[in-house]
Amino acid sequence: MATRELSPAVPHLRAARRRWGEDVIKGVLALCAFVSVATTVGIVVALFLPAIEFFREVSIWDYLTGTEWTALFSEPQFGVLPLVGGTFLVVLFAALVCAPFGLGAAIYLSEYAHSRARAFLKPTLEILAGIPTVVYGYFALTFVTPLLQDVGFDVGTFNALSAALVMGIMLLPTVASLSEDAMSAVPRDLRHGAYALGSTRLQVSTRIVVPAAISGIIASFVLAISRAVGETMIVLIAAGGQPNLTLDPREQVQTMTAFMGATAQGDVETGSTAYKTIFAVGATLFVLTLLMNLVSIRLTRRFREVYE
Repeated sequence: MATRELSPAVPHLRAARRRWGEDVIKGVLALCAFVSVATTVGIVVALFLPAIEFFREVSIWDYLTGTEWTALFSEPQFGVLPLVGGTFLVVLFAALVCAPFGLGAAIYLSEYAHSRARAFLKPTLEILAGIPTVVYGYFALTFVTPLLQDVGFDVGTFNALSAALVMGIMLLPTVASLSEDAMSAVPRDLRHGAYALGSTRLQVSTRIVVPAAISGIIASFVLAISRAVGETMIVLIAAGGQPNLTLDPREQVQTMTAFMGATAQGDVETGSTAYKTIFAVGATLFVLTLLMNLVSIRLTRRFREVYE
């Protein structure tokens, strides 16, 4: 006579009685998530409603393609390209400082430094991230600019180059720390296999570890650039306040954040077109940063390495 096999009993994972403490914790966590989402929505609404009112008065085409920005003059011009150009000029030269030096520091900390040296150097490097940006701004104005003038650069008191150099120094911990974390996550077996094939430490670092950690390195670059785009005090103090569509970093420029910071000091009438330019420029900055983050996510997923 055939016997019927009984299926194993499925374990009952739910609690025998309701735990009110866990319900309270779940409610608090859900509230935190709701506050985060609501804050984001509130920022978007508060930013874009005045910006929409601005674009009802000013053509969005003229705003995006104009090459003159005199929003606070008696005969205003609202071409945002000088502000966008000044922003990306500073960001470009800042990236030329923080990307190679930050990546080099990350390679040294991950592959060359002794554990004791790493334990001392990494926190020391990250101290740079805790210095107030207003201090960086005055450092650029009172030290870096005179230094550039002494070594032969034809720069004025306010210029994009000194602001970009100091901003690159400020962003070094972001690139170095995140890149070093990505490299440290690469399995040791890859390094050991390369050494077993006769590779040198430099070859292992540049041809094995860096390509394996490329997604994290790209993410650190994009995060640093996004922070540079949104930086205010350094460019407000050191880069100047003259909108200038130029490719020469020795000249004075004004970035989007510097314009917002200077205009929001209360010298313009609330509700006027000049006042609404703050929100229009802020919305432009928000969209640019969002696009950069989307590109970062796409690149990170494209080059992501998964190890078992």
